[in-house]
Amino acid sequence: MSEVEQKIKKISLFTLDFDGVFTDNRVFIDENGKETVVCDRSDSLGLKMLREKRPDVTVIVISKETSRVVRARCDKLKITCYTGIDDKLTTFQKIIADMKLEPAQVAYMGNDVNDLECITYAGIGVAVADSDPKVLAIADYITQKSGGQGAIREFIDIVLS
Repeated sequence: MSEVEQKIKKISLFTLDFDGVFTDNRVFIDENGKETVVCDRSDSLGLKMLREKRPDVTVIVISKETSRVVRARCDKLKITCYTGIDDKLTTFQKIIADMKLEPAQVAYMGNDVNDLECITYAGIGVAVADSDPKVLAIADYITQKSGGQGAIREFIDIVLS
């Protein structure tokens, strides 16, 4: 097991972006303007397993989007969700401080340039396989799976192994 994988197993907070991590970064809009996305069920099961086997790991979502889709999915998965966040790093730092954690105890999974600061700040910066090249260049860990296709579950499997 690599040094990064050993650090992953010790996290206390797992923070995720939504679009491009839970989803494949696409959004479907019907003629009434209603948005829908596709999420991977293996990610959902992984989050449930994490909650049951590692209740000491808190999972949260920080999203720039204000979409009801993000809120509905997080509510269903029992994940605290911060939406409409333009300055993700400030929110992320405040959450870490409020939880009395150190960055080394935190993993952040993202996929795009608005996640760069959080990925850099976290003790474990995680990029999904199809992330922006700038994100891939700075990540501590890159999943083999793409966003919306089991990347969250892949990471959780390491946490639980």
